Amino acid sequence: MMFPLEEMKTTCHCSGYREQQQQPHTILYNILSRADSNYSNNDSLINNNQVNQYNYNKMIPHNCHCKQQRAVCLKNPEGTCQMASDVLVKTICFMKSLPSFSQLPVEDQLSLLRDCWVPLFSLGLAQERTVFEVKDVPQASMLRRILLNGQGPQSEEEQEVEDEGKMFLPTLAGVHKLRSCLNRLWTLDLSPKEYAYLKGAMLFNPDIPGLSTTVLINSLQQEAQRALQEVVLTLHPGDLGRFSCILLSTSDLQTISQSLITELFFRPVIGQANLFDLLSEMLFIRQE
Repeated sequence: MMFPLEEMKTTCHCSGYREQQQQPHTILYNILSRADSNYSNNDSLINNNQVNQYNYNKMIPHNCHCKQQRAVCLKNPEGTCQMASDVLVKTICFMKSLPSFSQLPVEDQLSLLRDCWVPLFSLGLAQERTVFEVKDVPQASMLRRILLNGQGPQSEEEQEVEDEGKMFLPTLAGVHKLRSCLNRLWTLDLSPKEYAYLKGAMLFNPDIPGLSTTVLINSLQQEAQRALQEVVLTLHPGDLGRFSCILLSTSDLQTISQSLITELFFRPVIGQANLFDLLSEMLFIRQE
């Protein structure tokens, strides 16, 4: 199950929720309550065997936005980052294996890489049935900092640096969006050929600004889509709506942010390095 029932029922302590309930609490109570919730809650991506056991759309949503916007991190960064790195390497290898991609101008290759690596990586996560868990990012409250460290409130400069860092942290809402995309793909149970042609259709995106070979890239996308449709009709002749469902399910992959994927799966490994620079090096490395 996506959330334990206890987590779904956990009382929210944000200002909006308190105003709705009209139950004022002391400052000390609120500080301690937030500290408890930060350290006790966690969320996990369901494994493949449970994909069809629950109807997640019927679950009662939490009315408070603070729960969805709370920062999260991987529960098992060592194992999950290794799996994510393997998927990323396979993604770049797929791109390099296509002569039609390698023969494009370098600038166009870089533009396609910049725009498409996240949806292609997400497709790879789905194809590899990658399962991961997340947890709340621990945040020490001001009271805890004072009691344990003897420190006073942060300066404005320190607070600005901390707030700026939090802007790039993965959120529970972002993880939910990624999980929803993976669940849709798992429900479709795509074959390896369907994944391959779907990746080609997503890679050759003629709508990216600044491309010098837009007409060629558009024809390559149409070719990949036709090949995908033929495979779908061959494998599922009685399912006339499958092709449209596949395209619809993958359109949501375009909304997955690069910052979510980078910070969640790769920041623990690459530190402050620029991931796109690393991807570019991987793309143009020639085997001896």
